[in-house]
Amino acid sequence: MLRVGIIGTGTMGNTHAEGWAHTPATLSGFYSLDADRAQTLADQFGGRAYATLDALLNDVDVVDICAPTDRHHDLILAAAAAGKAIVCEKPLARTYAQARAAVEACEAAGVPLLVAHVVRFFPQYAHAHAVVSRGDIGRVAVVRLTRCSFQPQLGEGNWFLDPARSGGMMLDLMIHDFDYARWVAGEVVSVYARGVRATTPAAATDYALAILTHADGAISNIEGGWAYPPPLFRTALEIAGDDGLIEQPAEGSAPLAFHFKQTAGGAAPSVGLPLSPLAESPYTTQIRHFYEVLVNGAPSRVTARDGLAAVRIALAAIQSAQSGRAVRIEEINS
Repeated sequence: MLRVGIIGTGTMGNTHAEGWAHTPATLSGFYSLDADRAQTLADQFGGRAYATLDALLNDVDVVDICAPTDRHHDLILAAAAAGKAIVCEKPLARTYAQARAAVEACEAAGVPLLVAHVVRFFPQYAHAHAVVSRGDIGRVAVVRLTRCSFQPQLGEGNWFLDPARSGGMMLDLMIHDFDYARWVAGEVVSVYARGVRATTPAAATDYALAILTHADGAISNIEGGWAYPPPLFRTALEIAGDDGLIEQPAEGSAPLAFHFKQTAGGAAPSVGLPLSPLAESPYTTQIRHFYEVLVNGAPSRVTARDGLAAVRIALAAIQSAQSGRAVRIEEINS
């Protein structure tokens, strides 16, 4: 029986616990700086609230890291040194050097490191990727992705709004689409980005546009923001190839539409994939996939090296927005 311990008891700790509850794995318990919250989740999902990290590491096969981003590196190194398989929320780490060290430590220890880039598990995004992979729209030329929401809730100790801890909106939110763009259009060689900063004392970019240039010449246009009033959260998807177009506008009820190149003597076919109610949360789909990877050796949809690449793209976007120039990916080494 696979035994799982979750580190971090905020929103994602709760969400991952819900996911593991839909697998045969056993939740051994939770470790958090907030001992009361750890006990609350243990009461809800089973297991115990651990007083120390070492105590949790001694009891589990898998460490699921849902702590703030700036703690990921140290926690991954501790879990790898203990020989534990690791699931880690995105982004993999706060800096590229930390992310690379985490990946290399896990590779050296021979332990899996699975990075929770959940957008790869949303049905419309997964289906669009499958269509691209089959070659149905030909060679990808332009990708347009939007992910705009409200700013994380203000409050004392809100680490999201401290760029030193979270990396800000571009590393925490836009990284979803940086990862997805690389998944569908290939390796990224350079990034040009512009951002708008908030006026709060803990000012961080809260709206940005980024242009990714891919190795084969494709271009991705990524829009992200923490600029909407609550509870608005909108995403949009468009992938254009030389034989067709996939699109889903920002309206939540719009279908995922496929438009294919006109054939000789015929009309260009279009196919809509209506959005039906989700059979389960994509977060649960992701955790169930990770269970299959860890227990049955299934190939992982997202690898540690994917998580590392996403961090590098996001940091290049941040550097570009700060410097006003395009940044090549190989410039990001720290």
